[in-house]
Amino acid sequence: MADQTFLSWPFFEDRHRALAAGLEAWASGHLPVGHGDVDAACRGLVAALGAGGWLQHSGAGEGERLDVRTLCLIRETLARHDGLADFSFAMQGLGMGAVSLFGTAEQREWLGRTRAGKAISGFALTEPGSGSDVAATATSAVKGPQGWVLNGEKTYISNGGIADVYVIFARTGEAPGAKGLSAFLLPADTPGLSVVERIEVIAPHPLAHLALKDVVLPESALIGRAGEGFKIAMSVLDVFRSTVGAAALGFARRALDEALARVQSRRIQGAPLSDLQMVQGHLADMALQIDAAALLIYRAAWTKDQGALRVSREAAMAKLYATEAAQKVIDMAVQLHGGDGVRQGVAVEALYREIRALRIYEGASDVQRVVIARSILA
Repeated sequence: MADQTFLSWPFFEDRHRALAAGLEAWASGHLPVGHGDVDAACRGLVAALGAGGWLQHSGAGEGERLDVRTLCLIRETLARHDGLADFSFAMQGLGMGAVSLFGTAEQREWLGRTRAGKAISGFALTEPGSGSDVAATATSAVKGPQGWVLNGEKTYISNGGIADVYVIFARTGEAPGAKGLSAFLLPADTPGLSVVERIEVIAPHPLAHLALKDVVLPESALIGRAGEGFKIAMSVLDVFRSTVGAAALGFARRALDEALARVQSRRIQGAPLSDLQMVQGHLADMALQIDAAALLIYRAAWTKDQGALRVSREAAMAKLYATEAAQKVIDMAVQLHGGDGVRQGVAVEALYREIRALRIYEGASDVQRVVIARSILA
């Protein structure tokens, strides 16, 4: 079992410790699941997480606030047990994040369904010509007599092809660049929305390129006010960016556990591999990087939970350090496994594939460096 002593840190309350213990017990009995049919696995995981009550934490009901420490603890625990379980939980939160923070009572009906595991959500921000540069969004939304008419493309959309509802960002033109974007709630069965391509990646999960052709949405589909789309997107990422670091932390903790088991059972020249001082040095570096990542993650989460309006700097530091450190920890775990480390079906091989995307999505590592630098310069 992974180290749990961090739960005694002052960032946490008794309710967080109780949740972590309950989720650990649930995950030990339900995870991992088979990944042969990824779509079916994700649908099953969403249903199971909903039935277990864990998805209630993925969104905020009327008058509630998202608890970022809870989100991070859940993602860390699920990632340590099964990367696809972490993905399934995370997308229910990210997909409905805009509705949690800015949605109307009518829009929150969808939130009730995603929190119960009865609907799957997606967050449609990235486009073929705009990834980290949200201000370059080209998808348009034009107001007409029947509401809003949307045209454009979105790509690398998680849950694309299996989602029941998407939050989609489009240019409504109130001002140039980032100030002219708006957010909309888009049911997946809306005419004009199509899946152009399912995208296969090294750690498989539902991912798609979407097209919108004369998609008509009612005025009630607008989340917040017209022109607030960039603010809404950044507010959502401000909450969920730290949780990406938490998922990376879960992967790293699992890698350290696997490495410890390996070096204590593997013998070289008649003694355990763990007797070698160089191996001990690698283990020390791995443990150091894990604790440093955890401190940054839960500092950012605690700061947000204390009522900070924005934690862009803290969240950027948490995501940047945790994802980069986890890549190093997992790489060393693979190295300590020798040839078995790159063998399919071995845990550290799967972790090696799982971690790579976390340094890209929800703001690539170099984007986080820019966010941090600008906050310092300011």
